[in-house]
Amino acid sequence: MTVEPRDIRLKRLKIRAEHRGIKEMDLILGGWAAAHLAHASEAELDLFEAILAEADLDLYQWVSGQQPAPEAYAAFIEDLAATVRIGGA
Repeated sequence: MTVEPRDIRLKRLKIRAEHRGIKEMDLILGGWAAAHLAHASEAELDLFEAILAEADLDLYQWVSGQQPAPEAYAAFIEDLAATVRIGGA
């Protein structure tokens, strides 16, 4: 198995975050990616990649507080939601 170089992985994750399908998630996830990907740990990148695999509707409901996020994602989703609230204020 070939290991993907970090710079390629970051570019791939940024593109996936910015081109989700619904504009709200493009802005939310793309904004987080722009601000945090460069200094994220490998574990954070793994978590972000797993979150990117989730459906937009589920992600939006978690971030907006309409539905609770799965426990594995709860802390990240709360951070993401707080970032959106701060940025939108």
